[in-house]
Amino acid sequence: MKDNNCIFCKLANGDIPTNSIYEDVDFKVILDAAPATKGHALIIPKSHYKDIYEIDEELAGKAFKLAKKLTISMTDKLGCEGFNILQNNKEVAGQTVFHFHMHLIPRYKEGKSILTWGHEEFTPEEMEDICKSLS
Repeated sequence: MKDNNCIFCKLANGDIPTNSIYEDVDFKVILDAAPATKGHALIIPKSHYKDIYEIDEELAGKAFKLAKKLTISMTDKLGCEGFNILQNNKEVAGQTVFHFHMHLIPRYKEGKSILTWGHEEFTPEEMEDICKSLS
């Protein structure tokens, strides 16, 4: 299942040249064209799924297994000290390309902070209500 109007479908399926670092039957992994750090890569399914809400569960599991495999290999090869694995869903959460993908972002001790957020505070009653609504 491919969307001919989707840039990530074109990248994942070889219609547009990429800096590919891994490929199998389900995924292509490429270096991000606008990297946050040295080695920043994207895991892109070859089939089109808009986001986590649409992707097949088995394929989503394969994506995370691939992320683990690649972070181990990339840590060794790049000499980074850690990784962020990031996956955004919907515009409000920062998704800008509406094709499921995972960011693998190597982190270096001397690198700049790229992922930060503030903390919200909730009363104990609000936390209890949230917990009940999610149970």
